[in-house]
Amino acid sequence: MTAELRSTAEGRTMVLTISNPEHRNALGPEIYAAGVEALSVAESNSDIRSVVITGEGGTFSAGGNLQRLQANRQQPPEYQANSIEGLHNWIEAIRAFPKPIIAAVEGPAAGAGFSLALACDLIVSARDAVFVMAYINVALSPDGGASWGLSRALPRQLVTELLMCGERIGAQRLHELGVVNRLADEGQALSTALAMAEKLNARAPNALASAKELLNDAPNQTLPQQLAQERDHFVKNLHHANAGIGIAAFLSKQKPQYE
Repeated sequence: MTAELRSTAEGRTMVLTISNPEHRNALGPEIYAAGVEALSVAESNSDIRSVVITGEGGTFSAGGNLQRLQANRQQPPEYQANSIEGLHNWIEAIRAFPKPIIAAVEGPAAGAGFSLALACDLIVSARDAVFVMAYINVALSPDGGASWGLSRALPRQLVTELLMCGERIGAQRLHELGVVNRLADEGQALSTALAMAEKLNARAPNALASAKELLNDAPNQTLPQQLAQERDHFVKNLHHANAGIGIAAFLSKQKPQYE
């Protein structure tokens, strides 16, 4: 069975489903390319307000296909480097995408699967889901921005344990640490993520895009730089039609309908 990334619509939310059941939804070049393309389509479609990434059949993603990686050892190093660049293009596309992206996690999110979830803006996870930086267990190091995302979310000592020990960490623990936003009952991660997405879909898209850009840029800026950027976004959004809609709706105690 061919690995694929299926794209469906749930109202104003695009759902991207990793489908590679033979290999527990392992990731590969065809999925990376499809992910970049899907986000490009969603960005230009004003009817799409958010994206949810999930996995088929109760598994988010087992990460890299070890059989493919073993075969790649017989290829020149550039071959694997190109494959990782494909993953990294998708990760960068997720970060740069101006609309909210939610990971809906069931079962294991291992290796690059964990990295993929971390790249998303929000994570909804089944309570019994498990996350593992599995790379070290096969003598590999992280990719997909895992070291970047974890080091910004958690203390160094805990990140070191996750990366060097390669042990599972449960969704409940990650929720307590602030990495997972919402917990759901088994089998309900997608429906919970879609409900969360629908709440975001009701917000002004331009304001959401500004919030994401500000969050992305904040770690690399001084306070004066960030304050200047906040000022510029605020002024731009105040003069957007949606601010008029939102303020008027608030004052009249009505529900806003944003453009």
